[in-house]
Formats: sequence, C-alpha cells, structure tokens
Amino acid sequence: MLNYTYVARNPITRKKVNSDVQADTEGAAIRLIQAEGLVPIEINLNTKSTTGGRFSHVSAKDRVLFSRQLSTLINAGLPLVQSLHNVNTQTENKQLRAVTGKVIADVEAGTTLSVSMSRHPKVFNNVYISMVAAGEVSGTLDQSLLRLADQQEKDADIVQKVRGAMVYPIIVLFVMAIVMGFMLVKVLPQVQILYDGFPGAELPIVTKILLWLSAIVSKFWWVLVILIVIGSAVLGKWANTGPGREVFDKLKLRMPPIKRLFMKMYMARFARTGSTLVSSGVPLIQMLEITGDAVNNVHVKRSIDKAIEQVKGGKSLADSLEGDPNFLVLLPNMLRIGEQSGSIEQMLGKTADYYEKEVDNEIASVQAIIEPVMMVLLGVVAFVIVAAVLLPVYGLAGQSF
Repeated sequence: MLNYTYVARNPITRKKVNSDVQADTEGAAIRLIQAEGLVPIEINLNTKSTTGGRFSHVSAKDRVLFSRQLSTLINAGLPLVQSLHNVNTQTENKQLRAVTGKVIADVEAGTTLSVSMSRHPKVFNNVYISMVAAGEVSGTLDQSLLRLADQQEKDADIVQKVRGAMVYPIIVLFVMAIVMGFMLVKVLPQVQILYDGFPGAELPIVTKILLWLSAIVSKFWWVLVILIVIGSAVLGKWANTGPGREVFDKLKLRMPPIKRLFMKMYMARFARTGSTLVSSGVPLIQMLEITGDAVNNVHVKRSIDKAIEQVKGGKSLADSLEGDPNFLVLLPNMLRIGEQSGSIEQMLGKTADYYEKEVDNEIASVQAIIEPVMMVLLGVVAFVIVAAVLLPVYGLAGQSF
C-alpha cells in the first residue's frame, strides 16, 4: 500500500480538507476520497513514507526481479495492469513499489508502459525504456523484459566482480594507515622520551622525520581529518563533473594494470547491451545512442558518437569502429561478420560472452599483480617504522659500551 497526501473540498460545507489516504494506486486513492463524499483537488504520493527516505535505492537485483516477475505474468496471459499490480504487491523495495504505483496509475489513465517508466529515469534507464517500447510495438513485451533481466544480471555481475578486485588494495592501504598512525602517535614518542635521558645523543634521520610527522599528527589530527573529509568530498564531486569524468575515464582506459580490465568490461557491456537491443527490434542508430550511455565512459561514448555519424553517412558499423583506440580489435571484426551474414545480434552476443570471460581472467591477473605490490609496499613501510624505532635503541646500546 502507498501513502498519498491530498487536498479535497467538502461539497456541503465548502471547506478544504487536508489529509492522507493509503491505496495501491493514485486512481484507487481518488476513489476512496470520493467515497468519503469529498471532491479531490490535489493528490500527491508521500515520498517520505513510501520510498524509504532520501537514502532509498533501487538496486540492479530489484530491477531484475521486477522484470522477471512482470515477464512471467504477461507471458501467462494476465493483462498488463493486473500484472503490474501483482508484481507491486510482491516488491519489497519501498522506492520501487512507490514508482510502480505511479506507473500503474499512468497506465490505467491510458499512457503506454514505456512512457510511464520514462518519467522515472532514476529507476528505469534508457536501455530499459527503449526495450520496453520495442516490446510494446512488436507485441513481445514479455520477451523484451526477460532479455532485460538477463542483460541487467550479467552487467551487474561484471560490475560486482570489478569492484571486488578493488576491495583488497583498499583494505590493505586502510590497515597500513591505521598501523602507521598508531606507531606515530603511541610508539615513536616513547623513543623521544628515551633519548631525552641521554644528553648529546643524536637521533637517526629516519627517526627525526617520523617524530616530526608524529608531532604534527598528535597536535593537528583534527585538521588532518577535516582536510581528508573535505578533500574526499571535493574530489568525489569533481569526479562527477565534466572535466573530472574526462580525467577518471581516461585513467581507466590508459593506466596499467587496470586498463585492460576496464577496456574488456566496456566491450562486454557494449556487446551485451547492443545484442539485447537489436534482438528486441531497436533500430541500429538508436541502439548505438543508447549503448553509448550504457557503457558509462565519456571517451568510449565519444567514439560511438563518431561511429553514429559515419553510419548515417553510409559506412558500415564495423568500419566505423575499426582502428578506434577505445575499441578492442575483436569487436569490429565480429561486427563485420555479423553484418555480412545478417546476424549482428548473434555476433554481439558471442562477443559479449567472450569478453565477460575475459573480464574474469583480467580480474585474476590484476589481483596477481596487486597482491605482491601491496606486500612489497607493506614491507617497505614496516621496515621504515622498525628502523625508526630500533636504530636509536642500537645507538644507545653502542654508547653504553
């Protein structure tokens, strides 16, 4: 059930009534208001109570489950509105339930499903909307939804694997920072106290540097925390702007050892999304425009935009992408075979399968490179700290003899 706030007028007293009502859809809420003898003037979905607040999120898993359930019900012969109602009652995510309620109200009012979903871009992206629209036109909405679920599932799986590969170095660096902070704040000052008892004793240069850092951290730790928080916030915000995305997306494509991993991930995403759209009957130009956004890299998108202009000019898609530094060689070669044989959908699907397996191999390779590098870095940090602590002790021991 969704919660709606409304403004209505009592036709007898002519007074306005402000209240709320719970219903599955906006249409059902209007009928409940009218049943109370009121004339509804304004009705709005209460997003605070139905979407889980500002931090609510619709995950890929939620969309996959939604798509599969809706596909199954439509394939079973249930009318669209009834299928949406049934899926909505089974949806656990509050935000998705609220959005689905709005979609149901729009569909009941005569709007197509794709147009209704397009009003909620944060939940349903261009790929989703285009495939639903193509399914509506061709009368294969259930199949389009099933393909969507498969495509989203595989894309989410790749993203999860790539993120998982980045977790290990982040954890190691975090632990390293904690250990370094503890040594600077708690251990090294004890060495300073020990040396103060021996007039004329000279501290090693390594210990002096770390003691200087220790003094800064001890006195101005709060400044460092504020700088880290502000710096992270500014960097995160800048990364989402035009120039920031240009830099970060370029690093993903050019910085070893992750460049091969991200390149293959983008190729897999391009091929999988393209295959799904073509199989649903989406025209080639529209498929490329949607896929450019789905790839989620401004430089790859720019290459796709160039290819679109060349395709419009009569050039084949394979020739348009061939030689582009943002595309691996296999993809245009497979596209050429697909264009010549009239089986672009199948060739893109096989290309997606190949690169999805290659992403797994690249993740293993990156982890094999990162682990020894992190161990060496950890060893260097440990050596510096141990040297800063033990060298003064050995120096004092030498003086005592």
